[in-house]
Amino acid sequence: MFTLSDVSVPMRRTVHIIAAVVLLVSAIIVLAYGNYFLLGDIAKPNNDDVKYIRSAKVLLEQSTLSYNSGTNPTLFIMPGIVLILSGFMWIFGHDGGVIAFRLFQCLQQAMSIYLVFFIVRYMFNQRAAIIACFLSALYWPDYFSSGEILTETSFKTILLLLVAATITAVQRKRWGWYAAVGALVAAAAYFKPHASLYPAVFFILWWKNKYSFKQMVQFGLAIAAAYVVLLLPWWIRNMITFDRFVLFTNSAGSPFLLGTRILGQLPPPGFFAQHPEYTGATLFKGSDSTAIQKGLDVIKYGFTHQPFKYSYWFTLGKMAELYLNPYYWRPVWPIGRETMKYLQQLIVYASIAGLVWAMIRRPLARQLPVLLTLLYFTAIYLPFVAFSRYGYPNVVLLTFFAAFLIERGYSFVIDRKQGATRTHEREGAAS
Repeated sequence: MFTLSDVSVPMRRTVHIIAAVVLLVSAIIVLAYGNYFLLGDIAKPNNDDVKYIRSAKVLLEQSTLSYNSGTNPTLFIMPGIVLILSGFMWIFGHDGGVIAFRLFQCLQQAMSIYLVFFIVRYMFNQRAAIIACFLSALYWPDYFSSGEILTETSFKTILLLLVAATITAVQRKRWGWYAAVGALVAAAAYFKPHASLYPAVFFILWWKNKYSFKQMVQFGLAIAAAYVVLLLPWWIRNMITFDRFVLFTNSAGSPFLLGTRILGQLPPPGFFAQHPEYTGATLFKGSDSTAIQKGLDVIKYGFTHQPFKYSYWFTLGKMAELYLNPYYWRPVWPIGRETMKYLQQLIVYASIAGLVWAMIRRPLARQLPVLLTLLYFTAIYLPFVAFSRYGYPNVVLLTFFAAFLIERGYSFVIDRKQGATRTHEREGAAS
């Protein structure tokens, strides 16, 4: 399934050309723009990207994973991006390592073109797959993401690999593929821990594909074993460094509390009257150990006194924040930020239309791995902070359905033209 050997030479050549163009354009952009993509100041780390660079430097020099902690060890972040970045710095030096990391992200974007082709061909057909590749190549936030020193490009690539491995594992029913799924879930967790519950989607896939209970247990154990083996170094490090078991990080509560803010606003005044222990200045400060309780208090008050407003925010409101605003914080010529916002909305609405059409007119089984992945990585953000950076890795999955919509429109026009031609020929023969 994930090979080009059965693809026609022109189609194969087209996929290679698209991937090569993506690699070339990405590389030119990241080399030309350089540190323009940085959101913070390297001299005084004040944003995630420059903090990651500082953490990679400390890891190299002192063998300590730190973040917002000077040179002291931390549990604030998962180490995925810092490990990769420090590896490039070890080989190419500080500045050269940052450049090499950006070029590595360019390579990931190019590799993603092949994954897009394979997945969409499985879901629909080759024409929709090649359209999806074009859409991916023209999606300008990808070029911004290539230049950023953040987790999104790597996570998007792992996500596509995970979908591809999921499809293959379900179809082939082999231990090795399920172990690969577990390994990819672990890799994703080293960037974003919320990926860890992704294997839950297999219960639906197994049921749909009539797996026996014994098969479910066996393949579930294969996923779990691979996941545990790859997370063990992180757990052992935490036990040695902090004398306690820490599953992921110690900052999981804060995104939950921040996620209660509707468009960044404070709760209504009545909340503070009912909870005098909080003030507008202190509610979103303090330790993570108290953040969850604060968030639950806000949610309880909100759903009690403003149920429609809070119901909208924790469903459609957060989905709009995830997808309708592009992850495009540093515009790249020739597309400005406002133009990209309109294009993003066009892509999302076209994707929704294509998704509805596909669910009505195409077999659900082949769409299910992508649909469940989209559903999981959307629902997982609804209780927490939701904004374009977190929605970005999912957008590529949405565009699969926009590609299907375009392919169906194209096929409709071609069929109409061919039908008109045949009618004209019959009329000519009759006369």
